[in-house]
Amino acid sequence: MGEKPVGSLAGIGEVLGKKLEERGFDKAYVVLGQFLGLKKDEDLFREWLKDTCGANAKQSRDCFGCLREWCDAFL
Repeated sequence: MGEKPVGSLAGIGEVLGKKLEERGFDKAYVVLGQFLGLKKDEDLFREWLKDTCGANAKQSRDCFGCLREWCDAFL
């Protein structure tokens, strides 16, 4: 994951990435921290993403899946 920008996460892209950056989530690992802080709970994370940057169902599902897969592989 390294220092990748938040927009590099699946489902996020440029527009949602900018909204997340404005709220202090500028790197992918910062969003990963939120994901872990919510105990990898899909409903909580997707609701947080929707409330924080306006992600729709597909975007939040894609981002959740991306982070879950990363955790399964590296944690």
